[in-house]
Amino acid sequence: MEKREVKIKKLNPEAKIPIHATEHAAGFDIYALENTSLESGETKIVKTGIAFEIPKGFYVRIEDRSGMAIKGIHKVAGIIDSDYRGEIGIVLHNSTKQPYQIEKHDRIAQGILTPVSQASFIEAELSETTRGSGGFNSTGK
Repeated sequence: MEKREVKIKKLNPEAKIPIHATEHAAGFDIYALENTSLESGETKIVKTGIAFEIPKGFYVRIEDRSGMAIKGIHKVAGIIDSDYRGEIGIVLHNSTKQPYQIEKHDRIAQGILTPVSQASFIEAELSETTRGSGGFNSTGK
């Protein structure tokens, strides 16, 4: 498996550096810097105390941790570009009716180093397909 070097800076000495939990894990765990609570229906940024230097041609995609998602805690935003050098903040939303407690150094999201392909947009007539302009639920259940 190919590995890419990603430079990381601790912006706070208490920050925890991300890790891949297993040898073949696609995602790396990202940790909370501080104790916080997400109230029912609340969306907030949880600080990590770290910054990345992501290689050009890549971005980090932020995804839910399955253990939190099953409890109704989801990430809302999810892209860290290679030219961003600020603190990584994880935007979490509590979709439950109960508060959710996050403790310092809890795993709150996972990041996936992903290649970038930029689109070159060309205004044109679009080809026909069987689906056409059928949108939500147009292909059945």
